[in-house]
Amino acid sequence: MAKERDSLIRIIGAFKLVKALLLTAVSVTALSLIHGDPASHVASWMSALGFDPENLYVNEGLQKIEHADPQKLKEVGIGSLVYAALFMTEGVGLLLRRVWAEYLTVIITMSFIPFEIYEMIEHESWRKGALIAINVAIAVYLVLRLRRDKHWPFNR
Repeated sequence: MAKERDSLIRIIGAFKLVKALLLTAVSVTALSLIHGDPASHVASWMSALGFDPENLYVNEGLQKIEHADPQKLKEVGIGSLVYAALFMTEGVGLLLRRVWAEYLTVIITMSFIPFEIYEMIEHESWRKGALIAINVAIAVYLVLRLRRDKHWPFNR
C-alpha cells in the first residue's frame, strides 16, 4: 500500500513537471515573438511541424497571435515562466517526497481553482472541467495523505 501511495505522488510530481515544461515552452515562444511578425513566425513553425495551414484551429490561433501586441506577449511570457517555476518546484519536491511540497501543491492547486472555474464558465470548455476535476482530486488526495501521516495541522 505504501508503494502505491509513493507511485501516486510520483505521478502527481511528473504531472507538475510536464505542466512546467509546457508553460516554459509557452513562455519561450511568447517572448521570442515580441519582435517581428509573430503570425508569420508561428505559421512557419506550424508548417514545419506538419500542421495544415488551412485548419480552422490553426487559422484561429494565427489570427489571435497576429493581433497580439508586444506588451501582451511579454506579459504572457513572464507570467508563464513564473507559473512554470512554481510547477517545477512542486514537481521536484513531490518526486523527492518532501512534505513541504505536498503543502505547496495543495495551496497552489486550490488557489487556481476559482480562476479555472471562471475560465470554464467564460469559454465553456469540457477540457477545463476535466482539468478542474484532476486538480481537485490531487488536492483532496494530498490533504487526506497529510492527515493520515499526521502532517496536517488540523488533525483531531
